[in-house]
Amino acid sequence: MGRVLAWWSTGAASYVAARLALREFPDALIVRCETGNEDEDNHRFEADVCQRLGREITLLQSDDYADVWDVWQRRRFISGPKGAPCTAEMKIAPRLAFQRHDDLHIFGYTADAEDAARFERLQQNFFELNCRAPLIEKGLTKAATLAWAEREGLKLPRSYAMGFPNANCLQTGCGKATSPNYWALFRQEFPERFARTAAYSREIGARLTRINNERIFIDEIPQDWPTLNPIAPVCDFMCAIAEQVDA
Repeated sequence: MGRVLAWWSTGAASYVAARLALREFPDALIVRCETGNEDEDNHRFEADVCQRLGREITLLQSDDYADVWDVWQRRRFISGPKGAPCTAEMKIAPRLAFQRHDDLHIFGYTADAEDAARFERLQQNFFELNCRAPLIEKGLTKAATLAWAEREGLKLPRSYAMGFPNANCLQTGCGKATSPNYWALFRQEFPERFARTAAYSREIGARLTRINNERIFIDEIPQDWPTLNPIAPVCDFMCAIAEQVDA
């Protein structure tokens, strides 16, 4: 087998996945694709994780685009039924340039149903990859990874307490998000960032969300629309078993 690549995305799930990967493969590389779209507190969390694991992050970057906003503006496209160009340009392209045919890829997909489905789609779309999702293998949910990271003394990225289910894509908001609850929360927590994305989406005619099965612009979401609720860190028996093995 060649290299082991633990893909890092500045959140609790990818931290626990990297932790488990290093337990099994001490020489694994922890790799992140730089999107320029991280909230400032994510960089603090990343530095804390590097210190906790005693490892550095291998950063990959696009040769063509500076950040997600650059992709959106130059492509004049945010997302569609087949995905988002920012994912292709800022994450997939750098990974394809870096990976080797005999690499083992470790991803931080959790055992939550939606995440497990995403991992299944990744395997179908990139069938040539040798990949694993240790959190799914061990039945660990997102709530469990939050609890695990906290018990190890890590201060989680602030986005979790705000109610965001993931810690990334908080400079522009996630272009693939269609939930009005998500965009209402993004508007509440980052009004200036929301205003920039809302104005640009109108400029290019991108109706990013839907209410009552009707596509609308995100600035059409009613001001009293409910937001997402924070995920409470909870470690169930599967988490406890995994931690005991890791001790």
